[in-house]
Amino acid sequence: MADFPRFRPKQFTQFQKVMHKRVNDFIEDRKLKPTASTHLVVKAVVMFAAYLVPYGILLAFQMPFYIALALWALMGLGMAGIGMNVMHDGLHGSWSKKGWLNRVMGDSIYLLCGNPFTWKVQHNYLHHTFTNIKGLDEDVEVKGLMRLHREDEWKPIHRHQHLYGPILYSLLTLNWAVTKDFTQMHRYWKKGLLDRFGTDLNLQMTKLIIGKVIYFGLFVAIPLIFSPQSWFISLIGWLVMHLVGGFVLSAVFQLAHVVEDAEQFGWEGEDIETNWMEHQLRTTCNFSMNKSWITWLTGGLNYQIEHHLFPYISHAHYPAISDIVRKTAIEFGLPYYGEEGMWKALGNHFRTLRSLGAAA
Repeated sequence: MADFPRFRPKQFTQFQKVMHKRVNDFIEDRKLKPTASTHLVVKAVVMFAAYLVPYGILLAFQMPFYIALALWALMGLGMAGIGMNVMHDGLHGSWSKKGWLNRVMGDSIYLLCGNPFTWKVQHNYLHHTFTNIKGLDEDVEVKGLMRLHREDEWKPIHRHQHLYGPILYSLLTLNWAVTKDFTQMHRYWKKGLLDRFGTDLNLQMTKLIIGKVIYFGLFVAIPLIFSPQSWFISLIGWLVMHLVGGFVLSAVFQLAHVVEDAEQFGWEGEDIETNWMEHQLRTTCNFSMNKSWITWLTGGLNYQIEHHLFPYISHAHYPAISDIVRKTAIEFGLPYYGEEGMWKALGNHFRTLRSLGAAA
């Protein structure tokens, strides 16, 4: 089984005890449900409609190519919306108090070309546990194409990553669809992570292959065969959908962890000399907290600090608990990072890309 670091101390510190008590008391005192609400159900309907209604229209009607491509682009936004507002909460177990319903919502990742098991290992375990730690957090690794972490090897091409980065961000879901899930499954098997999560390679590979067959059948084969649009427009449209969805998903996640304030760490096999909650505060940033429409569209991922500290609580409660989290962090002398607006956050991220891309 693979070796992974432990956080010290293992027991909750006073800061962690106080943080948990204040947030949980807030939820209980107001008799809030920590999981699904009507708010989330409405959002799920809107996001699935943005993804599937244009798909139905494209199969039913002949139209000018620019309208067809616009509908595929809308599907890309719907894809990102499902990913951030439905699938993400489902795979964290925070969409509903019913386990089966969380699994259904989480399995919507199959419609986005992904796989729930590899996503949970990469995101829930590696990213949420070992945030911004080189060699452990795969969210800040791009296999040498970009330098997102100060411990990465520098290459001359990185000088221009602030210019070509958005192009690579757009390829996120295309990479999921074609290669990433397969290479991750093999890597996690080699590292012993399938054993750690009580499953085996044959079962997970079978699910992975079936999921890919269903996805490519629905969103590639059927439009190519049955859409009134030409096969060329259908194929280009599918690529447009992924470029839009991939860019939105990548941008939202990068604004939280690859910015100037977010700390980055190397790892050479040692344990981590801090508690887990403090580590999350040092490696995570919020953005656009005063923009309710951004909170709505991104599934509360602009409140990334609250999400990392309390991933089991629905994103619908992040704005309400953010003041508690901020005040408690400051009270214990810990940081609470954030940018006021989306454009400032984007500027921060691209300055960080340029800084990391400069000659080391």
